[in-house]
Amino acid sequence: MSRRRTNLFHSTAFLYGRTRLPKSLEWKKGVGLLLVLTFFGCNKPPSGVRDFDAGKTSSAKTDLRQNLKKGIKPEPDEQVAVISTADYGDIVIELYPNIAPQMVARFKKLIQEGFYNGTSFHRINAAARLIQGGDPLSKDNDPENDGMGDSSYANVPGEFSDIPYERGTVGAARRGASPEFNGRAAVTEEQAGDTANCQFFITLAPAPQFDEDYTVFGRVIAGIANAEIIMHAPVVEDSERPADRIVVKSVTLQPRSKYAANAQ
Repeated sequence: MSRRRTNLFHSTAFLYGRTRLPKSLEWKKGVGLLLVLTFFGCNKPPSGVRDFDAGKTSSAKTDLRQNLKKGIKPEPDEQVAVISTADYGDIVIELYPNIAPQMVARFKKLIQEGFYNGTSFHRINAAARLIQGGDPLSKDNDPENDGMGDSSYANVPGEFSDIPYERGTVGAARRGASPEFNGRAAVTEEQAGDTANCQFFITLAPAPQFDEDYTVFGRVIAGIANAEIIMHAPVVEDSERPADRIVVKSVTLQPRSKYAANAQ
């Protein structure tokens, strides 16, 4: 991304930006509007509360998560996803089809198609301790559109669980709720929960603000130190965009048995 885009309506939601807002609302000095996490607004720590949802109570979210999976132990898939970067080594992710079958199926399908090859980790935030990738638009030479891309397939419904976001948790990025704006239809909290597609993020410290609100579909079992090095890579000033592209050479499916013995 060439610009850190700040969602005016979602002060701290972890999303990916696929909708541009008009230039009249862009920040000065080239800092744009981000339909992703905002960790810097008002110097507040990240939370799951969005500006648009300020009047909601915690029970409101619960009402939209009636199908929340509780007390289910993740059962790893026989295959793992191996993210091979150009400069930072590999990151190995075990997948949880019993927790998020549709998101795991989508992730594996895209991997088999070579969808992620040549993409990059387009967002890193050392303060929030997370990294984000999976956007096909990050393959091109236009960093302005990074974070706005989808696959050609339909969005994946939310598959929420009580598995907490901890060090190494892998989640599905999605849109957030927003009011009607500039001719765009409003997006409700319930609708927003069903907008995961291809992008993913990895938390590198506990992140309870995402718990039960973003689909968990895997966990890093090898190479987490590489992910942390990526997280600390230099960024463009006043942004979450890496100063140099962090290229994903390939993502492949490999037998979990190759890595299970040394799982972190």
